[in-house]
Amino acid sequence: MTFSMGHSGLAGKSAFLKDQIMLMPRQQAPALEVQTLSGDPFRLANENPQRLTLVSFYRGLHCPICATYLKELERLTPLFAERGVTTIAISSDDPPRAQAMAEKIGATNLRIGYGLSLEVARNWGLYLSSGRGKTSIGIEEPALFSEPGVFLVKPDNSIYYLSVQSMPFVRPSFAEMVQALDFVIKNDYPARGEYAGAL
Repeated sequence: MTFSMGHSGLAGKSAFLKDQIMLMPRQQAPALEVQTLSGDPFRLANENPQRLTLVSFYRGLHCPICATYLKELERLTPLFAERGVTTIAISSDDPPRAQAMAEKIGATNLRIGYGLSLEVARNWGLYLSSGRGKTSIGIEEPALFSEPGVFLVKPDNSIYYLSVQSMPFVRPSFAEMVQALDFVIKNDYPARGEYAGAL
């Protein structure tokens, strides 16, 4: 297996790197508002979970790994709900593609949001990728789309947990997250990784 490691265009692209956002635990989450397949808009600021809101950003219908990942979140959404955690999966897909993904994963518990703007994706610190044609399942990648990210956001809109990735592989386990929440709830465990002071 070989990997393309070309450097062409890096100088021009470096100007955009300063716009990449680094979010921190305990800071306020960026604004987030998308439409959902249920017809009700999702506004993070209006969420009122008992404990947390789980936001899973996914790449889109073209990504077979996303479908497998979201099937697990769909299956576990009732367990998250038992722990006071609401869930939503969001992509930049249009409504037909979002609906196709919902059908593929059998979404009945998990909310599916669509139409995420790339500007908002960048505000959330998500990595962006350029489309490379059809994927292994024969679906065209969008010209630009965001890579995965998983966030837990508290009712006061502060970030409790975050994980962003530059690749679709090896994502945080939702099953492990459910188990971790039991520990978090029992011990009132604080958000970690919050220090940004002098060294």
